[in-house]
Amino acid sequence: MTETLSGRAVDAERFRQALAVHAAGVVVVTAQVEGMPVGLTATSFSSVSLTPPLVSFYVDQSSTTWPWLRQADHFAVNVLASDQAEVASRFARKGVDRFAAPTSWTPGHLGVPLLEGVSAHLICAPHSTVDIGDHVLVVGLVIDTSLEPGGRPLLYHQGRFGRFIPHP
Repeated sequence: MTETLSGRAVDAERFRQALAVHAAGVVVVTAQVEGMPVGLTATSFSSVSLTPPLVSFYVDQSSTTWPWLRQADHFAVNVLASDQAEVASRFARKGVDRFAAPTSWTPGHLGVPLLEGVSAHLICAPHSTVDIGDHVLVVGLVIDTSLEPGGRPLLYHQGRFGRFIPHP
C-alpha cells in the first residue's frame, strides 16, 4: 500500500469494532503433517469459485500453526455446528493439545483429521497462498465433501459465539 493510502486507513481498534458487527461462520482447518494432526480456528472462511470449486480462509502470519499447516498435501475445513463453541475456542488457544480429549476426531480420506459432529467437511488440496497485510490468504481446491443434513452453523459475532435462528 502506498504511503498516501496507508495514511488514510482507519486505526486497528476502530476497524476491529466495525467488523465485530458482521456475523461470520466458524470453521476449524485441520491437516496432518509428519504424522501429527494440526489445526486452527478461522472465521474468515468463504467460497471463492464454483468452477473450479475453491474456498479460502485467512491466517495470521504470526500463527504458530501456519508453518505446519502450509506443509500439508491436503487439509480439511470442518464447518462447526452450533453446539461446538468449545471446539472453536480450543482450536483458537495456544499451548494446548487441540486434538486431545474432549476433541472427537478421526483420520479421514487421505489421513486428514476430521472433527466429529460438524455440519460439513470440505477436503481440499492447496491451491494458492498470498501474503496480504498481516495475514496469509489460503485458497484450497475442494476435492471431496461430506454433509450432515439439517446442521445449524456456529456463528461468531461481537466477540462471542452464537447460533443461527431462521427468520419465520
